[in-house]
Amino acid sequence: MIQELKKLLLPLQLCLHTTFRELLSLSAALVEARQDQMEKPFIRNYGSQLRFVFLVIVVFWILLLRIYYSCVTGSKFDIKLLVNSYVNAYLGNNNNITKVNLDLCLGRHIYIHDLPSRFNEDVVKNCNFTVPGTNKFPLCKYAENSGYGPQIENSSRILSNKSWFATNQFLLEVIFHNRMKTYECLTNDSSIASAIFVPYYLCLDIMPYLWGNFDLSMKDSPGLNLLKWVAERPEWKRMWGRDHFLIGGRIATDFRREIDRRGAWGSKFRFFPESNNITMLSIEASPWNNDLAIPYPTSFHPSEDSEVVEWQDRMRRQERPYLFSFSGAPRPSMKTSIRSILIDQCQASSSTCKLLDCREGVTNCDNPIHVMKLYQSSIFCLQPPGDSLTRRSAFESILSGCIPVFFHPGSAYMQYTWHLTKNYTKYSVFIPEKNLWVREFRVNKTLIKFSKEEVAAMREEVIRLIPGIIYSDPRRVRKDEILGDAFDLAVKGILERIEKFRSAIREGKDPSIGFAERNNSKFKDANIV
Repeated sequence: MIQELKKLLLPLQLCLHTTFRELLSLSAALVEARQDQMEKPFIRNYGSQLRFVFLVIVVFWILLLRIYYSCVTGSKFDIKLLVNSYVNAYLGNNNNITKVNLDLCLGRHIYIHDLPSRFNEDVVKNCNFTVPGTNKFPLCKYAENSGYGPQIENSSRILSNKSWFATNQFLLEVIFHNRMKTYECLTNDSSIASAIFVPYYLCLDIMPYLWGNFDLSMKDSPGLNLLKWVAERPEWKRMWGRDHFLIGGRIATDFRREIDRRGAWGSKFRFFPESNNITMLSIEASPWNNDLAIPYPTSFHPSEDSEVVEWQDRMRRQERPYLFSFSGAPRPSMKTSIRSILIDQCQASSSTCKLLDCREGVTNCDNPIHVMKLYQSSIFCLQPPGDSLTRRSAFESILSGCIPVFFHPGSAYMQYTWHLTKNYTKYSVFIPEKNLWVREFRVNKTLIKFSKEEVAAMREEVIRLIPGIIYSDPRRVRKDEILGDAFDLAVKGILERIEKFRSAIREGKDPSIGFAERNNSKFKDANIV
């Protein structure tokens, strides 16, 4: 009964939420209009101020009534047009006063550079190669459906509907670009843009040359050509690139090669001077301040808000017979890896732990059905570092309503600060890596100490995070959404970051301070022990 009532009230909730957000933007515009009036000396009188206050009150109540009617009936109306008509009717009595031009995108305009196709579209066309150890098919297969990959047709009821895809974790550049094309505040006028997006497919451009004894110029020259093109545009000179941002589909350190030796891993892209002035959003940040992290793409890309709510409700009802689980493979070549210890402990606790062995030839862990089935059956999901600090599995865990267990603060807490709750104890468990090297320490003894009430509270917080860690279908109607998705939160974060440095320039400060320095304590937190 409660669930049915929720579904009935969902459209009203969605509508009211979106309209409230627009009202906040409008209120800022009205205040700006009033300040513009106050600059005209002939209206600085008590009667004018009273009339303005009266206008605001009247418009506010008319809007509330009109919004409620619209949400209940499902009809649409233009808030901007309605408010303009009232405000400009008031201001129209005096030709000396500039009329209000309400802009719901004030401070949110983004301009997309129209790059030559060799920097993005042609890169995708030349993607007929495989990524060792991560997928069994050429990358081109995963570039379809706006970068989400092939649609999963039969999930044996593990997944919910047709919004699930075999998404490759390295296609974030394509995914983000396609989402940006439908962003509600795009502008063709770069002079009013708060940020400049550079849709360069950096990861895909260098990926064919990461494995093998290739000349360094093959890894570096495409990025140098891109930076030369961008730096020659008039938009560059406004903030010398500090209002520019791009996406990195691999971990940021893959673009910070520090050794100039033939065959050395990675690109030097982020060390080039122009790149130093650009912010990069990637699946894992580096210690440098201009490298920031946004979530790995999972396989769930809903086209409607109701799909998200229904999935959240399903994860709340999910039966979870296992105390904890782990999906992954050991790292025998990494002496400091704790994965083998976790695998041994899981196998020794087979009644309470479920293991998904991801060694090559054992289980295809690229198949989201296998991973999601495991995590849906578990209360806690172990997320140790692998080849790097982070892993996509952490977001699959959250998507499954499974409480993640981290062993390094740089695996999530100090990475995805725009997308995850600041108080990590609300949605996860932290076990220091050093504990695993103590012979008597057992993970299951730590996890079993949590009460049912504590587990329920953490799971609810995990499920609450789901909307913000998924990338929605680009065709999703953006007007009716309860919470922003991973793309929306990333855009909000980058706009706030750029505005911070723009404010520094206005105040006469040096915008380079704090922008791109290396911060060796970036992934450490004195409060996490």
